[in-house]
Amino acid sequence: MPLPSKKDLKTAMEVFAVFQWALSAFIIVITVIFVNLYLVVFTPYWPVTVLILTWLAFDWKTPERGGRRLACVRNWCMWKQYCDYFPLKLLKTHDISPSHNYILACHPHGLLSHSCFGHFATDTSGFSKIFPGITPYILTLGAFFWVPLLREYVMSSGACSVSRASMDFLLTHKGTGNMLIVVVGGLAECRYSLPGSTTLVLKNRTGFVRMALQHGVPLIPAYAFGETDLYNQHIFTPGGLVNCFQKWVQRMVHIYPCAFYGRGFTENSWGLLPYARPVTTVVGKPLPLPKIENPSQETVAKYHVLYIDALRKLYDQHKAKFGISETQELVIV
Repeated sequence: MPLPSKKDLKTAMEVFAVFQWALSAFIIVITVIFVNLYLVVFTPYWPVTVLILTWLAFDWKTPERGGRRLACVRNWCMWKQYCDYFPLKLLKTHDISPSHNYILACHPHGLLSHSCFGHFATDTSGFSKIFPGITPYILTLGAFFWVPLLREYVMSSGACSVSRASMDFLLTHKGTGNMLIVVVGGLAECRYSLPGSTTLVLKNRTGFVRMALQHGVPLIPAYAFGETDLYNQHIFTPGGLVNCFQKWVQRMVHIYPCAFYGRGFTENSWGLLPYARPVTTVVGKPLPLPKIENPSQETVAKYHVLYIDALRKLYDQHKAKFGISETQELVIV
């Protein structure tokens, strides 16, 4: 039996890196819950659980105070395999000065925001070399910081809460050269994540513009070409039972449950891993905004329109390079 080649070994390492990323959060949550239940119910070591919960309460605000990043975790060689799997590429169109802070809005969300994680939560795709002097803070749901151990794992990547308090702290207490990464469409955009889709949930998402105005920081548009091509999704009959259930869940918890699928551990198999398709994130020109502590709704709407225009321009300038028809436009909902 022939030994696997170097190419086969590298492919296997890349698949494992993506697989563990998707599964790690679930495994950590289940492990923490069952281990602590076991300690409380079946052993005399329940004080361990009490200590863990006490530390959680004491440390609760850390995700809103800059988090706790670890360079050693951000530089894990496993993340290099993760980025090579697709592969992920980061393209700069303009220099960004470290003498200012920024809010970078990344589009689209896709199903699991693979490109956003690879570029901004790790340092293996070349971010620090492409944008020297800039510190990225990827902002995510506060729910990721509710579970002990998981919160440490997430914070070690440089992630912080996407709450208002967190953004205020990062823009006022961490000096300059900070870049806050916000995936504006969020989970609501998952339903539009289909191969070839260019639909963005952005029409009523103005909070990031208001925050930028209040702090007088530039907005940077970024578009990940190929993000929506990483999974297929089964679309149920509109108005049917399953579709009604999906809409009901979305109304209740603001999450649209998608029937998505991709590849398995081998290239031509079926599974829940993303397809190995290239994703290039193009970072646009910073859009300067004035500092207005209490901007009116009209002012926010004005700069929201300017931001959308800048995003459209970025998309139109680069879409042909990534196989998108010149006639295909961004759809804003």
